[in-house]
Amino acid sequence: MHRHEELLVDTARLALRVYEPAGPARANLVLGAAMGVRQDYYGAFAQWLAEQGYRVTSFDYRGMGESRSAGLRQGLRGFKADLLDWAHDYEAVVAHAAAAAPGLPLYLLGHSLGAQLPGLFRQPERISGLLSLASGSGYWRENAPQLKRTVPYFWWVLVPLATRLFGYFPGRRLRKVGDLPAGVILQWRRWCLNPRYSAGAEGQAADQRYAQVRFPVLALSIADDELMTLQGTRSLMGLYANAPRRIEVVRPAEVQARRIGHFGWFRESFRATLWPRTIAGLNALAGLHGSGVTESTA
Repeated sequence: MHRHEELLVDTARLALRVYEPAGPARANLVLGAAMGVRQDYYGAFAQWLAEQGYRVTSFDYRGMGESRSAGLRQGLRGFKADLLDWAHDYEAVVAHAAAAAPGLPLYLLGHSLGAQLPGLFRQPERISGLLSLASGSGYWRENAPQLKRTVPYFWWVLVPLATRLFGYFPGRRLRKVGDLPAGVILQWRRWCLNPRYSAGAEGQAADQRYAQVRFPVLALSIADDELMTLQGTRSLMGLYANAPRRIEVVRPAEVQARRIGHFGWFRESFRATLWPRTIAGLNALAGLHGSGVTESTA
């Protein structure tokens, strides 16, 4: 079971879910969601992690999921938020979780966007490590082949026109990504059109933030990911230039599955296979300190 909490960040009210283990917690864990994905998508997975002894906090970025205020129930038109605001939300949740259990190591489990934003944190020193799942640079030329064929239309035609027309990106209606604030989708567009993604689009300040990161990063790249490629994962890990980091490729055959994909890791069908691999990954983070850069594609 979990409890609901609310955290005020600037003028935004964030909805949090906290999953407590039955006994003493082995570590504190903050779960950062992918773009357009609600925290309830990770609910069963978060509960399972709590059963393994982790204190887990999930959340919805401002304007999304349960963090949408009553005034936003009818839509996001005119709502002010961008990806730097979401990074600020994420870091505020980390600070909140750290304050609730100050004696525990604090790890991040970032799915896609959730592993990109920590490089923009102002105070990364409170973090013990980042486990990145199905994440990488969103630079469009490094997208998976099928996506790369369609994404020029998405970024150069659909996103500008739909966002201007509706005042936000109506992703649910278009069956793409989900509804997003205009500031988020337009900034994300700039990131995805830049070869160095977030660091390239945001300039020196973002580069300096990524350079401050010293916590270890383990990136699990999914071999059949329909959005992210191994090259994209390498590019994202390159932004964490001063962090000890490792990339591992996970293939469906390893877990006797036909498919994993970008979103599959968190499905309950992988409770006995991929979910324990998460624990192994979290345990491995401690061993990455001082190890430099390594990659396993075997």
